[in-house]
Amino acid sequence: MARDTDVRITAAALYFLPVKARVPLKFGPEIMTEVTCARVRLRVRGTDGKMAEGWGETPLAVQWVWPGTLPYEQRLAVLKEFTEQLCGAYVNFDASGHALEIGCAFLERALPDLLHRFNVGRSEPMPHLGALVCASVFDIALHDAYGVLHGVPVYETYNKKYLSLDLASFIEPASEDVSFAGRFPADYLVPPPTTLPAWHLVGGVDPLLPEDVGPDAPADGYPVHLGDWVRRDGLHALKIKLRGTDAAWDEARIIAVGKLAPDVEVLSVDFNCTVQDPEYVNQILDRLRRDHTAIFDRILYVEQPFPYDLEANRIDVRSLSARKPLFMDESAHDWRLVRLGRSLGWTGVALKTCKTQSGALLSLCWAKAHGMALMVQDLTNPMLAMIPHVLLAAYAGTIRGVETNASQFYPAASAAEAAVHPGLYQRRKGLLDLSTIRGPGFGYRLAEIKRVLPAPIREIG
Repeated sequence: MARDTDVRITAAALYFLPVKARVPLKFGPEIMTEVTCARVRLRVRGTDGKMAEGWGETPLAVQWVWPGTLPYEQRLAVLKEFTEQLCGAYVNFDASGHALEIGCAFLERALPDLLHRFNVGRSEPMPHLGALVCASVFDIALHDAYGVLHGVPVYETYNKKYLSLDLASFIEPASEDVSFAGRFPADYLVPPPTTLPAWHLVGGVDPLLPEDVGPDAPADGYPVHLGDWVRRDGLHALKIKLRGTDAAWDEARIIAVGKLAPDVEVLSVDFNCTVQDPEYVNQILDRLRRDHTAIFDRILYVEQPFPYDLEANRIDVRSLSARKPLFMDESAHDWRLVRLGRSLGWTGVALKTCKTQSGALLSLCWAKAHGMALMVQDLTNPMLAMIPHVLLAAYAGTIRGVETNASQFYPAASAAEAAVHPGLYQRRKGLLDLSTIRGPGFGYRLAEIKRVLPAPIREIG
């Protein structure tokens, strides 16, 4: 049913912003030293002819979305090519409505076929997760534009005043005990706090102590080893990246981090999809519980040990989730996979805006309705990408705060945005300060951010 609050996409422009990491970040078997951020300016038109622009941004994190055998440069080129194709696909997509309605329709009706045709003849097809990350930059811009057009923060539009369709039109419950009829995303959101606890990432090659710092470490005024980060930022939460293929190394790493930072309140452990058998993690946890009880007790949750293709790897994980909360990350592409994960024993979901704002909202609602815990995880989001990321965490009501690590790996990249939102790009007393986010859409305050963009790579409409 058409409403006078509906919009339609009329134009889009795509930019690529290269960023160099000051220190390397280890992702499972790969190491990230640079990233390309995709940024989109998207225009919408309301039913009265009024126009508005919105912005979205996300890192094209090759190593995370596509842990393949092709060289990094080739995989990045493919992701960029697909993102360019999406520029025209979104502008030409025949749909109107709320941003969530258009966004979900595109993900259901357009994206799978676009990806299938794009992958024809490729020796190594781009995975669906890669397509989601490419699409997310347009989807985020769409939600921003919708809020800007109506002059309100976009999170104030996820209700029946603006949406024509209730959640039952998008998602299905796992049992008759749950119903989405007559319910909207706003029913599952919480009043946003002005500060959030910040999680710091301990990468697989990050130095922990001064003696671990190598001769090539940057001398740029920012901390280099973990001890300095904990002291400077007053950190209370650490996420530890592990190998998943070397139990002795993984266990030793957890112990080393735990002993180095005994005043840090909580830890999480992330195996990045490299584990094949729950017993690998179970045995590490059991040894920690026996020999290092204080460290074991501080582990708040375990993140995505197993291959992210959940349908092809239907591993029963109940033995692990009986020991610690177990959160889906790479596996949680959408609410359907969250439902499958829950049936296998997963107890929580790590949301990411890089899987689209629309998809994150649906997964959030499905998970909360079925008693699953939530986290919001970072894709090392710099610049504009940080703002929708932290807002999702603020409104979701996570198990504890939000992961935020762009300030570790490329702090200078966000200097223009940090001048307007200083509390988002440096953690103080272990917290992020969201109080500067205000205004319509995602509250970027873009007119105040002095960033000069390159010419668009592609512009449609």
